[in-house]
Formats: sequence, C-alpha cells, structure tokens
Amino acid sequence: MTRRNRTTTLILTFYCAGFLLAAIGLAVAASGDDAVARRSGDPALHEAWAARVVWACDRRKLVIVEGVRPDEPIPPQRAQLVADLLQDLMRYCNEEITARLGVDQRITVSARGLVHEDYLPGGPLPIVPASYGEPTRRERLIWAAALEKLVTEGDRLFHSDEIGSNGIACAMCHPHASGTHPETYPKFQTQLKKVALLRDMVNWCILNPLEGEELAADDPRMMALEAYILAQRNGKVIEVGKH
Repeated sequence: MTRRNRTTTLILTFYCAGFLLAAIGLAVAASGDDAVARRSGDPALHEAWAARVVWACDRRKLVIVEGVRPDEPIPPQRAQLVADLLQDLMRYCNEEITARLGVDQRITVSARGLVHEDYLPGGPLPIVPASYGEPTRRERLIWAAALEKLVTEGDRLFHSDEIGSNGIACAMCHPHASGTHPETYPKFQTQLKKVALLRDMVNWCILNPLEGEELAADDPRMMALEAYILAQRNGKVIEVGKH
C-alpha cells in the first residue's frame, strides 16, 4: 500500500469513528431528554409517553396522569382523584404547580422548583395558600369595586335608549328593574314558547318593545344589564320556574 493510500485509509477511519461517536452521543442525549421529559411538567413533552394532561380552570395547575394515553378517557376512579387533586392545588391561587399521578396512584408535586414525592391532597407545600374561601379585606374591596362598576354600567344602560331604536328604555316599563323577577329564571315563557334564561328575556325586550338588536351572551352590555337586574333583587329567595 502506498503512503498516499495509507493516508486516505487513515482519514476515512477517523471520519467513520467520529460519525459513530456522534451517533452514540445523540442516542445518550436523547435518552437523557426522555428522562427529563418524564420529570417535566410540559404537556408537549408527554405526548410521546402514555400520559394524559388535565389542567385546572386557572390554567396554572396541571396533573399528568400516567398510564393513560392522550387520546383516551381517564377511568372514573382515577378521574375523581385527578379532580380532587386539582381542587386541592387551587388553594394556591396564583401558583404554577405540576402534579404527576403515577400508575401506582402515588402523587408527585412540583412547585417553585421543588419536588415533593408521595404527596397527599391537603398536605403542606412550601407555598402560602391563597385566602380561598376567606378573602382578605383588600380582596373584598377589590371585588366590590369591580362589581359596582359593572352594576353601575348596567344601571346606565337600563335607563338609556341606546340599546333600542325607538326611544324606549327598559326602565320605562320596569323602573329600577321592578317586576323582572330574575330570581324566577329559568322558566317557561309563553312569548318565547320555551324555557328561557334571564338573558333570553332581556333580548326579547330589546328586540320587541325597544326594537333594537339582540345582544350576544358575552356582550359586555348584556353582562352589565344582567348584573344590574340581579343586584336589584339581591336577597330575594331563588324560586326557579315561578310565574
């Protein structure tokens, strides 16, 4: 073999060895990534695993249910455990918490960078609980101000002709929302020939006596009107279906 051929062979050998080492390194890294994925609370990383992710209503807490594929329902008993766990974690109002329910029903919770194994719902976490069910004075004031703002806007709309087209206002027929009896809804209304919610009757009045345009359920004006009408009947006993 000539010196040139030996040099070429040596270069190819080093190249192949480097490629093999790189492939091994990638495999090891992937294995490590899999291990990280198992520990992580990122739902996207769990798509490849037999796990289903369930979020709390605040989208800050989640439970990774191992042994259940993302496309299949959780068995009833485990589903109840997941719901109980999410309700428990809602004690920590603004915190982002990840819990994992193992196939052996053991619970692991990750919060503020700390991992707590064998967690029992109701148990302690190194987080100050929110005043869940026991609001502070400051919280009460904030909530009251927000409600008052909405009710005040509803009051204005109720006494204005801007949601109609003929100059009639809701208050002209129902001063201070008297006679609307929101506490009796839902109930069957002959005008609509069906069971109606309060907002259905509000829209019926807007469309007919006021000759206006129907408001969507999530329209800020509808929300304000409902808030005002309900506030005017505060303290009344709920009598669903009463005529």
